[in-house]
Amino acid sequence: MDLKPPRTVLGGLIQLSNPINDANASVETVRDAMLEKHLPYIDEAGKRGVQILCLQEIFNGPYFCPSQESRWCDIAEPIPGPTIQLMQTYAKRYRMAMIVPIYEREMPGVYYNTAAVIDADGEYLGKYRKNHIPHTSGFWEKYFFKPGNLGYPTFQTRYARIGVYICYDRHFPEGARLLGLNGAEIVFNPSATVKGLSQYLWKLEQPAHAVANGYFMGCINRVGTEAPWNIGQFYGTSYFVDPRGSIVSQGSEDKDELVLGEMNLEMIEEVRRTWQFFRDRRPETYEAMVSQLP
Repeated sequence: MDLKPPRTVLGGLIQLSNPINDANASVETVRDAMLEKHLPYIDEAGKRGVQILCLQEIFNGPYFCPSQESRWCDIAEPIPGPTIQLMQTYAKRYRMAMIVPIYEREMPGVYYNTAAVIDADGEYLGKYRKNHIPHTSGFWEKYFFKPGNLGYPTFQTRYARIGVYICYDRHFPEGARLLGLNGAEIVFNPSATVKGLSQYLWKLEQPAHAVANGYFMGCINRVGTEAPWNIGQFYGTSYFVDPRGSIVSQGSEDKDELVLGEMNLEMIEEVRRTWQFFRDRRPETYEAMVSQLP
């Protein structure tokens, strides 16, 4: 009997700092500089054979949510729009599926924190809109983002079925489970998070999601500090984690870099046959989770 060859996928995560920390710079200047800084790293990923590449949260801008300045809404654009169309050309050039998180403008005054998914032939497959929106000191996201309304979709790329969770979403296991039930083999979580209270959770929650749901995760965090807000240091350490909770590869805390991770998707079947979490679920007992209780 012929055995199937392993389904090995090379993933890539790009973690970068903002090149312009000038409070007087225009939104357009900051946006364009961040985009231009990414392009050589995207080229590097393509040349190194990356098959699925994910960029960081709102990759073509700073993390502007410490402010409540409406001028940052000027970064928002439709999906698909000019930035996604540009990324489609890169995806097609390198036969590389891409997850591209940007600030989405659906209509005047309606904006989402969104990631577009592009297949390796350049086809736009769809988008995920961040569902859980924080609103606390230094993270005034409800000022800028409407909560997502597209559920927890997964996308069949040439190389794997993938799902997307964005930053604060990672604190909620319910959506992580739904991504697994919807068939995700790899879940990508583009983020912008700084040193402090949540740093220990960065290495705790996402391996836990990977184990509980039997899939790989690619977790991205930007690096550096961003003026004029200076809410802290974005600590990078982007990483891939496998369904056993083991770190496959990891980036540094303070360097711009492309992080590569090789994932053998055959491990998913192997792990799920051992840990039968999907078989042993009891959804009929979980009704209180979706009730109106606090």
